Amino acid sequence: MQHPYLEGVHRPVVGERTDADLPVVGRIPDELHGTFARNSGNPRFPPEGRYHWFDGDGMVHGLHFEAGRARYTNRWIRTPGLAAEEAAGHALWRGILEPVDLRNPLGPVKDTANTDLTWWNGRLLATWWLSGMPQELSLPDLKTVGPVDFGRLRGAALNETVAAHPKVDPRTGNLVFFGYNIVKRPYYHYGVAGADGTLLRYEPVDLPHAHVPHDIAITERFSILLDLPLGWDKRALSSGRRRIGFDRSLPARFGILPRLGHAADIRWFEAESCYVYHTVVAWEEGDKVHLIGCRIADPIPATLPDSPDLARLDNILLQPLLHLWTFDLATGAVTERCLDDVPSEFPRINDQYQGRRARWSWTPRVARQEALAFDAVRKVDLWTGRAQTHAWPEGWLSGECVFAPRPGAPDEDDGWLVTILSNPALGKSEGVVLDGRDPSGPPVARVALPWMIPAGFHAEWCPA
Repeated sequence: MQHPYLEGVHRPVVGERTDADLPVVGRIPDELHGTFARNSGNPRFPPEGRYHWFDGDGMVHGLHFEAGRARYTNRWIRTPGLAAEEAAGHALWRGILEPVDLRNPLGPVKDTANTDLTWWNGRLLATWWLSGMPQELSLPDLKTVGPVDFGRLRGAALNETVAAHPKVDPRTGNLVFFGYNIVKRPYYHYGVAGADGTLLRYEPVDLPHAHVPHDIAITERFSILLDLPLGWDKRALSSGRRRIGFDRSLPARFGILPRLGHAADIRWFEAESCYVYHTVVAWEEGDKVHLIGCRIADPIPATLPDSPDLARLDNILLQPLLHLWTFDLATGAVTERCLDDVPSEFPRINDQYQGRRARWSWTPRVARQEALAFDAVRKVDLWTGRAQTHAWPEGWLSGECVFAPRPGAPDEDDGWLVTILSNPALGKSEGVVLDGRDPSGPPVARVALPWMIPAGFHAEWCPA
């Protein structure tokens, strides 16, 4: 099957492997001790019908650093859906672009856990964009330990699940998360789990519309919920097709509530209509709450530009810009402004600064091609808007870059930036380590990987 997300830098790998003592150009710092892990959609069996980038089974690629050496491992996430298909020997679900099969005895959709990775108090969790059961993975072998239900989310009813991009509060160790349902009310749930894994808060939030949220944000005291007008296209659904639509008549809504507050405590703020896949950071200053995210002004334009240089996903245009919203808790006013004019996505900060006024974001630059990938990484000064750029060599593309702080470092950017580069023309991949303080300089280390790894979704740094 030909598809932009099954070819080139997105070409899936076949099988699993582990390779130790990989060749290194440069020197891996001794203090860089831990695992860079990245989640990806990688179909185990040829998908039925039209393919979508979000359809693939979860596969995690890991690059483990220890004592100046590097080891590579990749493993499929052994979800119940993958186990059922392996037992059958073929795909049992259609992709998300195909009509829903409500007669499937295993359920209408397959929870692949293929989207995000979160390092939470010594546990690595894989989560799914459409909201499912988190899967815990062991390190450094990346084997699937099993589902994490916080002692209560049992049975995996569609409205009692966890979506991608939960946030870890570095001060308390609490996990702040959400789950959503695009079929029936309540459309949204908000939750907080304590550092010991127990559920501290989990309750429905009655949203007026069935939207597709993708992220959440936290400050030191508050959580910020995103209710943005992207959801199923009602006209397509009426004809039995699943297609995402964008309702420009509705505003972007941001709900702010105390960390352990209830749904009744949410204050909703309205801003100009838009969509945000990923937030960067949020923080408080007196009565004001600030949020930075990657904003797409019109993700589904009435006429999609016919250009091979613009990244897109099915009918969604992927041209986000860094954007700042300020919510005044005293007056209810909202102000917003664009911070940058370079399309970029998959932003990362030093996670020790989550919920505070972080200064630095390491954000990949969107490559000028149809399938989303990145041709550079930019260290953006969120205080001034200035940026340093490290462009990848011609023909090489990356996925998300993560920041690995130097143990005990006093400065926010003292550490390393780690990512995987791939060159589809050469069929090769490399692990790359950059200096977090000056990523525009030459790599600290380059690690030759045993095969070409597709550009995937989200990554995480798991310190040893």
